[in-house]
Amino acid sequence: MRISPDSIIFYQVGPFKLNATIVCTWLVMLLLTLASWWVTRRLHRGSNISRWQNFLESIIALINGQIQDVTRQDPRRFLPFIGTLFLFIAVSNLLSVVPGFQAPTGSLSTTTGLAICVCIAVPAYGIVDNGLLAYLKNYIQPTPLMLPFNITGEISRTLALAVRLFGNIMSGSMIAAILLAIAPLIFPVLMNLLGLLTGMVQAYIFAILAAVYIGSGLKVRSHRR
Repeated sequence: MRISPDSIIFYQVGPFKLNATIVCTWLVMLLLTLASWWVTRRLHRGSNISRWQNFLESIIALINGQIQDVTRQDPRRFLPFIGTLFLFIAVSNLLSVVPGFQAPTGSLSTTTGLAICVCIAVPAYGIVDNGLLAYLKNYIQPTPLMLPFNITGEISRTLALAVRLFGNIMSGSMIAAILLAIAPLIFPVLMNLLGLLTGMVQAYIFAILAAVYIGSGLKVRSHRR
């Protein structure tokens, strides 16, 4: 039983390995790029729009609404980052029901990379809003003794994001494999449906937590400023 798609090696030259995580990540990126190009190539204003444009606008409106509810700010500045996180994780998890596809979110390296992106985005938005010095002063508030605790909090929050997503996807794959071995004629359909639901929930949770971290950081820094 494979715990991670990292263990599936397609090609290797010395220390460099082309595994299922990399290949499936590229496939998801290519699919999202082509889908974005295809849907947006004929955008129209007004009421006479295509079903795909209506579907795309519905997704954007939903993401914008969630971001605004969490951050209490204009969601347009956060949409490209948080929206991309949600779509990448959601599509990766949804494609896991396709035979042969290995969800890259089942790899700790992928989830760690996504968590690091969030970790970088939080101070990036804070620095843009308040400046570098004002942001750095936040780490020694209310006293310089809080510096190691604030840094530890940033690191632990990043680890929690990575491990949460990886653990849920990995455990779901392992349970599906066990049930498939026990009752191959009954559980596959049910587990696929459960996997679709779990994948969407995990994408939503990851994106919402990213918005919470960014929004709370901006509010705290704006208030102290």
